[in-house]
Amino acid sequence: MKTSEIRELSTSDLIERIDTERTMLIRMKLNHAITPLDNPQKLKQTKLTIARLLTELRARESQPKSK
Repeated sequence: MKTSEIRELSTSDLIERIDTERTMLIRMKLNHAITPLDNPQKLKQTKLTIARLLTELRARESQPKSK
C-alpha cells in the first residue's frame, strides 16, 4: 500500500486497516513456522505497511485540530 493511498483513508479506516494487517501478519508468521511461505518477503512488506499506517495515524493525532 502506497503512502498516497494511506493518506486518502479516513482515521477510522486506518485503525481498521491496522487491525487487519496485524492479524494477517500473525497468521502469516504461524503459517511460515509450520510450512515455509512461497515468498517470505511478504512478512517484511506487511510489517512496512503496518509501520506506514501507524505513522500516518500518529501524524494525524499530533496535528492541532482546527475548528
